[in-house]
Amino acid sequence: MIKFAAIEQAHQRIKPYINETPVVSSELLNQWLGHEIYFKAECLQKIGAFKARGGCNAVQSLLLSHSSVKRIVANSSGNHAQAVAWAGAQFKIPVTIYMPSFASKVKAQATRSYGAEVVLLDTRQEVDQAVEDAAKQDGVFWIPPFNDEAVIAGQGTAAFEALQQINQPLDAVFAPCGGGGLISGTLVATRAMQPQTQVIAVEPQTADDAYRSYKSKKIQRLPDAPKTLADGAMTLSIGPKTFEHIRMLNDFYTVDEQSIAYWTQWLQHLLKMHIEPTSAMAMAGVHQWLQMNSLKQRVLVILSGGNIDAHMMEKIWATDYLTKRPSLF
Repeated sequence: MIKFAAIEQAHQRIKPYINETPVVSSELLNQWLGHEIYFKAECLQKIGAFKARGGCNAVQSLLLSHSSVKRIVANSSGNHAQAVAWAGAQFKIPVTIYMPSFASKVKAQATRSYGAEVVLLDTRQEVDQAVEDAAKQDGVFWIPPFNDEAVIAGQGTAAFEALQQINQPLDAVFAPCGGGGLISGTLVATRAMQPQTQVIAVEPQTADDAYRSYKSKKIQRLPDAPKTLADGAMTLSIGPKTFEHIRMLNDFYTVDEQSIAYWTQWLQHLLKMHIEPTSAMAMAGVHQWLQMNSLKQRVLVILSGGNIDAHMMEKIWATDYLTKRPSLF
């Protein structure tokens, strides 16, 4: 597991380049649910997602430890791709991103707009093999989307910032889980700053490799790319580095696709922000958890990003869930 000092160092390193995103809340939602819920709005981060934090820290860490970085490569379905492309541009390092052909077109185009070369391949397996092969070349370095200490430390700065901004004891911190970089960094930051606070992950039921790994205490891998609205959580497997953190979580929830769509609609409506399904997924887990707590709880939710293309928006709004307001009953 990474140390808290790595998150503190990452925060100092990336602070000049990233946004200090706000912590927001909805009085109406708190009134309806009877609890106090805070949202760390990483949808307002550079590139529209928390991934900018890990990407920026990883690129800077590479440049500090290697004198001959000719090119950086990465594999991602979207937000990590944009993060590495953006970070490479900040430090004038060429970047090549390998993406599956079914990745969000908005995220692929945004990655190109930051100056990166984008290579589209048919399957995640082909993407993973291509980036591994590229990294064997002299002066080419691979920044994985989650299974990397510098990436995890960078992602942990979101919770680090939020806990300082709220500056009062919390009962729980929730974050979505795909490959596990965000929840891993969140765990380390929270355990150091508020040891009594529970740290809980949320994942789609249709993409539950991390949940199964948490329950079985052994890394589980999905055979094929899962189908879920939460496209930021479509990883086939967590990594050995993130698993060491995930196994230490207080709890782990999975949520169905209807709940993901429901909370995407409601959080966009209540917070007046463009929030992607992977972010809203965490709130669906909070809703499950609150149903088991009779005492008033104070909860932080990491809203991981806000990048959604038109095709995904159609899926999310195919059914109008705003006719049923949030309730614990």
